[in-house]
Amino acid sequence: MLFKKIFLVLMMGLICSCGYHLRGSITLPSGLKTIYLDGASSELHERFKKSIGTNDLTLTETSDKAGLIVRVYNEENYRRILSLSAGGAANDFELAYEFNYDVLDNQNNVLAQHQTVSIKREYYNNQQAIIAKDNEELVIKGEMYKQAVVSILNGVKLALDMSKK
Repeated sequence: MLFKKIFLVLMMGLICSCGYHLRGSITLPSGLKTIYLDGASSELHERFKKSIGTNDLTLTETSDKAGLIVRVYNEENYRRILSLSAGGAANDFELAYEFNYDVLDNQNNVLAQHQTVSIKREYYNNQQAIIAKDNEELVIKGEMYKQAVVSILNGVKLALDMSKK
């Protein structure tokens, strides 16, 4: 029993010392724990709100209260047919979500400029299960927005690390 406890403490120490952290988590300085998301679509804004709770961050409604400002622009969502069946129905689709963003501090000093996020997914469209495939498309889009939030947070972390140097 004592051996198991010692082993557990040693393993926890090794994991912590190697820099391991939970996927999607980000640590920011205390003054930069509030973020203002400017110009984002409502879907990205809502997904951002849901995701930042795990990172101990706050999404503000105004830029006055924010430690960091993420300005999103050129946001595009599109769906493209990749292949057709012999009958002319779409078999495969590609979903794409792209946007650019800048990271600014609360004095509007640019920390990172013209960062690009491009996410693409493909899925097979089974003509026998149309309703299920519509639901699958919504799930895929939700995962794409979630990945976009992680990309933004990683970009913010990188911009902060680069501004310290």
